[in-house]
Amino acid sequence: MKHSLQILSICATELLLACSTPQKELTTPQKVAEAYAYDNFDKVNSIAYTWNVQAGDVVRTRDWKWNIKDRTVYYADSDTSYTYSLDLPKEELPKADAGFINDKYWLMYPFQLIWDTGYTYEETTDVAAPISGESSTKLTIIYNNEDGYTPGDAYDLYLDEKYMIKEWVFRKGNGAEGRAFTWEAERVFNGVTFATEHFNADGVKFIWFTDIKVD
Repeated sequence: MKHSLQILSICATELLLACSTPQKELTTPQKVAEAYAYDNFDKVNSIAYTWNVQAGDVVRTRDWKWNIKDRTVYYADSDTSYTYSLDLPKEELPKADAGFINDKYWLMYPFQLIWDTGYTYEETTDVAAPISGESSTKLTIIYNNEDGYTPGDAYDLYLDEKYMIKEWVFRKGNGAEGRAFTWEAERVFNGVTFATEHFNADGVKFIWFTDIKVD
C-alpha cells in the first residue's frame, strides 16, 4: 500500500508539472500551416500534380512529381521531360527549377511558411480582402534580399477566422502594387489540404491544379 501511494504521488506530481508548463504560442504563419494540416506532412513521400495557367486563350500546363524523401523532381511540359536532384548546386539546377518553386508556392504556400527562412511578417486585423471585400486578417510576408529566385518579394495573405488563406496578393520586390487572386476549392489529399483553384479579380480561373496525387 505504501509503495502504491508513493507511485500515485509521483504520477500526480508529474501531471501537475506537465499541466503547469506553458505551451509556446504558435505564430500566425505557423497557424496558417497548421490550418492546412502541416502536422500530417511528415507522412508524405511524394506529391504529383499538373499546374495549369490560363494565358490569354491558351491553357499552359506543367507536370511535376516531387519525391520528397529522395529529393528529386520530375518535370514535363509539352516539349520535354526529365528528372533532376534538388541536391545539385544552385548554379547547376535546371531552368525548370524556378518553375517548380513558383508552382509549388501556388499549391503549398501554407507549408512554405514553415519551410522558408529569411522573411519577416506583419499582421493587421479587420482588413477588407481586395476581391471579396470581406473582413479578414492581413498577414504580410516580406522576404529578404538574399535568397531564392526573386529575393525581396512580398505576399499579402488575407485569412479567415480559421487561418485559411482566402485571397493573396503577390508584390514583386515588395512594391506597392500587386495582383489579387482567390484561394479556393480546398481538397484533402492523404491528410494534407490544398487550395486547388485561384481566380483573379475579374472572376477568371487563372491557375488551377489537376491530377493531384499524394503518397
